[in-house]
Amino acid sequence: MAKKRITHHHGEEHVEEVSERLNWLRAGVLGANDGIVSVAGTIIGVAGATAETVAILVSGVAALAAGAFSMAGGEYVSVSTQRDTERALLAKEREELRTMPEEEFDELAGLYEERGVTPEVARLVARDLTAHDALRAHADAELGIDPDALTNPWAAAASSFVAFTLGALIPLLMMLLPLDHDGRVGVTVAAVAAALLLTGWVSAVLGGAPRVRAIVRNVGMGLLTMAVTYGVGMLFGTAVGA
Repeated sequence: MAKKRITHHHGEEHVEEVSERLNWLRAGVLGANDGIVSVAGTIIGVAGATAETVAILVSGVAALAAGAFSMAGGEYVSVSTQRDTERALLAKEREELRTMPEEEFDELAGLYEERGVTPEVARLVARDLTAHDALRAHADAELGIDPDALTNPWAAAASSFVAFTLGALIPLLMMLLPLDHDGRVGVTVAAVAAALLLTGWVSAVLGGAPRVRAIVRNVGMGLLTMAVTYGVGMLFGTAVGA
């Protein structure tokens, strides 16, 4: 039987609630990571071409805005498509329950048998759940969907927008420090590496992955991105200035 049907102690979170919260947190960390790397790569690349602070900051702000809206828009479209699919599946299930209830009942009982429940108990469970809320029972067992908790595209878009922006602000604010050009570049690289270390560690903890490997991979890709864009910026600046 689905875990959310089990009675929990007062104040105890359901497995589905914890899982959903972890998924949102993981998505937020990944969004922040994207903001850090993409904006850092942009401003470091421009810094390789010019020492003009205004040009560097303008490029960073533009990258932040473009990236945040792109992430939010992509998430909105993706989650909206998922939500439409969920609604279509629920509508189909609702129609099947209306037109062939006996077949649907047998199907539900069969699903519980496949999970190891004896045929007699499976039919009793199917009967009780169908009497309580047939659509919810079938949506849960067949589709893994909670009819009252469909994905929210606006919430997903807002979460991605905020996460990306917060991550992007880290390298951008480093370029506002009252240092010389090389000093700002160095501090930005150090701050980005530290931020990526943190996001890599959090991602590993949330995903149950090896932490050292995740951190090294995350920081390494960020440093490589900045090195490549800085080199491209230097080449472009030299070619234009020649």
